[in-house]
Amino acid sequence: MDFFTFLPLASFETFIKLLVAALLSLVIGLERELKRKPVGLKTSIVIATFSCLLTIISIESAYLAEGSEFANVNITMDPLRLAAQIVSGIGFLGAGVILKRGNDSISGLTTAAMIWGAGGIGIAVAAGFYVEAAFSVLIILIGIEVVPPLLFKFGPKRLRLIEANIKIFISDPSHIEEAIKEITSEGVIIEAMSLFQHREEDFPCHEIAIRASFLQETETVALYERILKIKHVEKAEIELIS
Repeated sequence: MDFFTFLPLASFETFIKLLVAALLSLVIGLERELKRKPVGLKTSIVIATFSCLLTIISIESAYLAEGSEFANVNITMDPLRLAAQIVSGIGFLGAGVILKRGNDSISGLTTAAMIWGAGGIGIAVAAGFYVEAAFSVLIILIGIEVVPPLLFKFGPKRLRLIEANIKIFISDPSHIEEAIKEITSEGVIIEAMSLFQHREEDFPCHEIAIRASFLQETETVALYERILKIKHVEKAEIELIS
């Protein structure tokens, strides 16, 4: 098979691989887009498609070198050497979406893993593992969209808890312990607590910052209203940790 006969066949196969990688990455991108995450459709398509392209180049370059005019020269090439560098390069993108918030929570880990997965899809498709790549996407979707809701509904109580930062403000420090007991009676589990004294002239008070968790069935607005009704509580804030 000469070069001109091989070129259309190779180009068509490359086109199919790039198309399959882009389509599979759309599934991951759409899942992130629906959840309003930083990495959506466009980013997933770019990562998967170019990972696929670079892997194809890496594999084809190794075979072309074997059949070149330097075939008599001992040239050792790893067909997936460039693909291995793709995984390392994608790590920088993943690090960019991992954020540490002011409430000490970490967000973006799943999105970073999705970026890494999109690159893996491109590499797998380029190497010819179409079924494996499609099956991996299916497993990811089941693991993200199906399994967690089932665990939250039927799993251990700990999995059905949501975390929140609760702040209450009390003018008289002698009533702090009473207020904490009232909060725990509402089904709130206190994980950690900090006490602060504010000396503002217009609103001198004591702040109780609580890192807490409670069942998902608990209505946040209703809990907020019940906390405000606690005796001696001047002000309250609730921030859910996603």
